[in-house]
Amino acid sequence: MTSIPECGAEVRENGEIRGVATASDVEGFRARHAELAGGYGAGDPDDPAMVQAMQMVLHLPKIDPPPRSALLAAAASAAVALCLDERVGPGGEWEERYLAWKRSRIRKVARRARGAQWQATCAVAGVTVEIDGAQARALVPGPVGQVDPRIKRLQIGGTDLTHDEPGPPDPELPVLWVNAGLGMTLGKAAAQVGHASMLLAGALPVEHALRWAELGFRCAVREADPRRWASLAEHVAEGAAIAVRDAGYTEVAPGSMTVIAVPARSW
Repeated sequence: MTSIPECGAEVRENGEIRGVATASDVEGFRARHAELAGGYGAGDPDDPAMVQAMQMVLHLPKIDPPPRSALLAAAASAAVALCLDERVGPGGEWEERYLAWKRSRIRKVARRARGAQWQATCAVAGVTVEIDGAQARALVPGPVGQVDPRIKRLQIGGTDLTHDEPGPPDPELPVLWVNAGLGMTLGKAAAQVGHASMLLAGALPVEHALRWAELGFRCAVREADPRRWASLAEHVAEGAAIAVRDAGYTEVAPGSMTVIAVPARSW
């Protein structure tokens, strides 16, 4: 477990994340898990500026950028960690903003930052996770018309990362399989794995979600070729895996299955 100075105590590497599943907070965790498992809203406010979104920031240094798979894993872990953080629970400082988003249409917007830009994001309320040297930050959701200026200036599209081959995933971790056939950009894939980690956590029995929390919501992200994707789709049909189906606002057709989340084999 290693702290990253520029984000202070919010960052944890491969371990406990502040506010999540502490020994004294099991009942609070159960309440937050019940909310996450309770389904999602389907509508948007009439005012477009009040549409709710979770902003996600990917740390993309110009020199020695992290592997794509590790950065996506960090983004997925950060998203679910925020959704089960004690501060989104009953009476928490983030509760109102979180519920306004979670009970509306779920949206995520992935942005990139480096250097001073990245350091500035760490002053905006949220949770940062590092996995294998890759860092991503999930920010407390809010209206798209009220995005913090430090975040609003960050680029949404642009720089991508080369697809890597990280090897077999750890059987002790959930695996989020990205549909390679869709050719999603890094930002789109980050939002989709963030959806997948949320859906998976909500679908898990609370005891398994607690176990995942104790691991800092660490997960593996891998790309699935057409043959593997067909096999994974069968697992979804059998109820053994969770699929993300995209609304089709950007990059992919409505209803496309973008990511399939598989629980850890040891669970």
